Amino acid sequence: MAERENRVERRSFLSKLGAGAAMMGAAIGFGSEQAAAQTTLSFQPLRHSEDDWLDQVPGKHRLIMDSTTPSSLGHAIFFTNNFYTGSRSGYNLTDADSAVVIVVRHMATAFAYDESIWAKYGGPLAERMAGFTDPKTSKAPIINVFQTTGYGAQLNNMGTTLDAIIKRGMRLAVCQMATRANAGVIAQRTGGNADDVYKELSEHLLPNARLVQAGIVTVSRAQERGYTFTYVA
Repeated sequence: MAERENRVERRSFLSKLGAGAAMMGAAIGFGSEQAAAQTTLSFQPLRHSEDDWLDQVPGKHRLIMDSTTPSSLGHAIFFTNNFYTGSRSGYNLTDADSAVVIVVRHMATAFAYDESIWAKYGGPLAERMAGFTDPKTSKAPIINVFQTTGYGAQLNNMGTTLDAIIKRGMRLAVCQMATRANAGVIAQRTGGNADDVYKELSEHLLPNARLVQAGIVTVSRAQERGYTFTYVA
């Protein structure tokens, strides 16, 4: 009698074990199918020829910095110089090993224009930047202060100029939408034509600078192409 009961219990145990294994196998199979589906459906960004220039910047490491105000641009200049210097001293890399892009948009855009633009339109450009003033004169700038030496700690780029990091290989992505807005303000203040002013601004960019449709779009597209992103306040 006892032996018969033991056989029944063993059969019951084995039946439960088989059912459990089948359920586990089904779960594993479902997990595999789910993982395969996720792999198949993983996000792949659409590529646009307008962004191909980002892949043409030479370098083994990619960094994009986003600036929207004079202060954030000053910090971006300072940190970009640190990036080049740290990569050289700590990793034995050359400047050409680093692909660095600074996006200048919104109220930082005007600093991508050369000295002739600032000499001519410094007042309206400063107005567009919420009344930015030259720290030396406390007036609207008539020079590109981030292209000029001698400011030291008066500006938060701490003496590093745009020219200095341009020579190290840095690229500027200049917001076209903000440039058109700048042109509109200038045209209103000077009685000029906004399209003519826009053309003038776009023809007087700093070296290594290019107009992009919108700075915020370039911030996104660069990350899709392997750039690490830093927002600078």
